Amino acid sequence: MVQDPYAAYRSYEEKPWIRMYDDGVPEEVEVPEKPLYTILEESASMYPDRVAIYFYGYKMTYKELHNAASRFAGLLADMGLGRGDVVALFLPNSPQFAVAYYGTLMAGATVSPLNVLYSPHEINRQLKDNGAKVLVAIDLFKDKVLAGLPQEVEKVLWTGVQDYLPGIKSFLYKLKAKPPKPPTGGKHSLFKEELASAKPYTGDPGIDPRNDVAALMYTGGTTGTPKAAELTHYNLLANVIQIDAWFKKGVKGKDVFVGALPWFHIYGQTAVLNSGVHKAATILTYARWDVDTVMKDIEKHRATVFHGVPLMYIAILNHPKRDKYNLKSLEVCISGAAPLPKAVAEEFERVTEAKLREGYGLTETSPVTHVNPILGKAKIGSIGVPVPSTIAAVASIEEPRILPPGETGEIVISGPQVMKGYYNRPEENEKVFFECCGRRWLRTGDIGYMDEEGYFYIVDRKKDIIKYKGYSVFPRDIEEVLYKHPCVKEAAVIGVPHPEYYEVPKAFIVLKQECKGKVTEQDIIQYAKEHLAPYKVPKMVEFREDLPKTAVGKILRRVLREEEAKRQG
Repeated sequence: MVQDPYAAYRSYEEKPWIRMYDDGVPEEVEVPEKPLYTILEESASMYPDRVAIYFYGYKMTYKELHNAASRFAGLLADMGLGRGDVVALFLPNSPQFAVAYYGTLMAGATVSPLNVLYSPHEINRQLKDNGAKVLVAIDLFKDKVLAGLPQEVEKVLWTGVQDYLPGIKSFLYKLKAKPPKPPTGGKHSLFKEELASAKPYTGDPGIDPRNDVAALMYTGGTTGTPKAAELTHYNLLANVIQIDAWFKKGVKGKDVFVGALPWFHIYGQTAVLNSGVHKAATILTYARWDVDTVMKDIEKHRATVFHGVPLMYIAILNHPKRDKYNLKSLEVCISGAAPLPKAVAEEFERVTEAKLREGYGLTETSPVTHVNPILGKAKIGSIGVPVPSTIAAVASIEEPRILPPGETGEIVISGPQVMKGYYNRPEENEKVFFECCGRRWLRTGDIGYMDEEGYFYIVDRKKDIIKYKGYSVFPRDIEEVLYKHPCVKEAAVIGVPHPEYYEVPKAFIVLKQECKGKVTEQDIIQYAKEHLAPYKVPKMVEFREDLPKTAVGKILRRVLREEEAKRQG
């Protein structure tokens, strides 16, 4: 008897999760065919005098943000940049990030943020891969930016936190932080000076929302090798509208967002920056996470929306001055990037009286695909149910086939927020996409299942990604650096469970014969610190005589994880 290939799919197509939606959340959303930057134009038109960015006392209104972004677009246009060109941002959350982000999109170019913790090697690799012509960089990390800067970058615009601080705070910051003086001349100039002399952009970039890439966001994909997800204007706008529908908050110009998630990461970029601008919200913007400052601002500005990671909520709950601050203005809080412990969710809701819900997504999906209902049934341990206009299913790992509900397989996604593809990676696109049942599916790399009510659960990861402090750490990145150590013969990195950080990187090292007994664990860690971003540095090192391998010599990280699990009981 031949099995009906559509039989299993129909169970997902019926969307059993819809009946779990909160009242008023639609099954489908309408995504207009327009560029992403129009969300800023609309908010600036409707609420010109509302504060868009609050940055340590500095206030930038929506009218000011739009005008500055338009001037940045004009600057790019005068340089001859437009559709297809890449502008890279090496910036923390700041007014200049928002200005450069929307200005790049207005000019029709593509934005590609970099993690400000990157080493020179990582900076160089990303800028070479995306072919960025312009880099907007923070002066605080001048030395490593210059060390990693490829010759192909035509223009570097330098800026500093002090550029957008109120007078006395700017003075005190310069005294304390002592930011280095960036170079000027040639390809180097100052962001604020260039912006002041630029004329507003008056052209039409002719954006095709479904096909033109708004952002190149780097991810490890299915192999752990960093690659750029091409997120179109349509992808990113769709996810903003999906998130808004989930919150059912139709009134603009009222919310205050906590902007602690980094905008160089897709979670913070979509859920905070773009969603906040779409809602004409005031975004409390932080260059770095500081729990005292965040709690103080939540009380002072009566923040209503907080997107974060479990560690942020844990930090608030564990803070000795927690009860000093009134956090009860918070209404909706979402946790992503790592599993949310039940005890944390329950205690945070008790303290703040806000709803704290776990969600799920990935860079390739702009990122949100699942969230637990805000008012309805939230299942601890579940990533929730698919958001409007999203079909999720479980597929066979070995073949392009949808599995029946209840079976465990790879979670796959189909929806308007799914990326166009990986930039210049046709072989990776063949691995991550497949066609079935009239739909184009994205493989997430996460193994899980769907229960009878449409809630999804993750039980394992096909990828070897390590989740540390909300960051995605790719073992291969660390291993590549370790192999450059003159005494390392073999190296493998896995994530090991940690009660506070979920996982921490652990390195297994086989030393060259002449180095045995001469190299310590601390020597390896120090070497890693000199070549990697801090969150990628192994926290533990174990020396071994050999590493488990396949018959063809491939190191088996899976066996190392199993051995570590037995050791920890």
